Amino acid sequence: MRNSLIVGSGSYVPERIIPNSFFNELLGEDVDTWLTENLTIHERRWCEENQSTADLAVNAALKALESARISADQLDLLIVATDTPEYISPSTASVVQYRIGAKKAGTFDINTACAGFVTALDTAGKFIQADEKYNYVLVIGAYAMSKYLDLTDKKTVTLFADGAGAVVLKSEINSERGFLTGSLFTDGQYSDWMGIYAGGTHMPVTHEVVENKEHLLKFVKKFPKEINPTIWTKMIKESCEKINILPSQIDHYFFTQININTIWETLDNLGVEKSKAHTIMDKYGYTGSACIPMAFDDAVKKGKVHKGDLLCFMGSGGGLAFANAIFKY
Repeated sequence: MRNSLIVGSGSYVPERIIPNSFFNELLGEDVDTWLTENLTIHERRWCEENQSTADLAVNAALKALESARISADQLDLLIVATDTPEYISPSTASVVQYRIGAKKAGTFDINTACAGFVTALDTAGKFIQADEKYNYVLVIGAYAMSKYLDLTDKKTVTLFADGAGAVVLKSEINSERGFLTGSLFTDGQYSDWMGIYAGGTHMPVTHEVVENKEHLLKFVKKFPKEINPTIWTKMIKESCEKINILPSQIDHYFFTQININTIWETLDNLGVEKSKAHTIMDKYGYTGSACIPMAFDDAVKKGKVHKGDLLCFMGSGGGLAFANAIFKY
């Protein structure tokens, strides 16, 4: 029985720090107080003008490979999860593969918006279980949403940020550790509520589209506030039942980090103490498909994660897409 173990992690953020005070001046009102008190966000990182998603992904990838103590040419597969890709085509993963020297690795991108990293983690785990060809897989969540922000839109410009996180998965035979279960769910009725709706075949970018800012991120409708905690709770409970554990037995939770209250509500629903959720949104804002691997890498670096710990990754994003994965570290 083959299984996939997490054997390395890495993360990277741009050097440019954007404090809340930047938006007080930009928008001409106090948004710092609300961001700090309601979301715990104090600052975030944005790309420089010449930085792109692939730059973030490459830096996180190299750190993850160093952590795993392997070279890029040992990788069999490279998956990039992002909805801010380097290009419409070809894939961001192919760019990253070439830059890091992963010469024998197959590649593909996954776009389930901010659920992308956990979707990719679930996919990679099952690739390793199913096919003996895949012994080392690199999974990257990367996000450069600052490139798509309308600086006059208070609903989006204060939240979204840039970064990348990565993990290396290794195959192991008859291991008690590794990937335990995973599940995906999408409620597509919300697909036109939030997103970047220009740039594809539905709305190609034209001068008029750019003038009207249709190529930028838009919140079209406000999501029901109960949707994330309700579905997160349901999916986590179902995954725990599948592997015959209780949510309280999980040592660490890593959630999509757009709303701290959603995380706390979910943990209350599960009967889990808040200290089990590691968050980084205070320093890095909302980094979409990168926030979960960035939070995981931060917890590892701080010595919080130990061999044998149970890890729950729970992501959600536009679509609305949801993904859950449980690993034994």
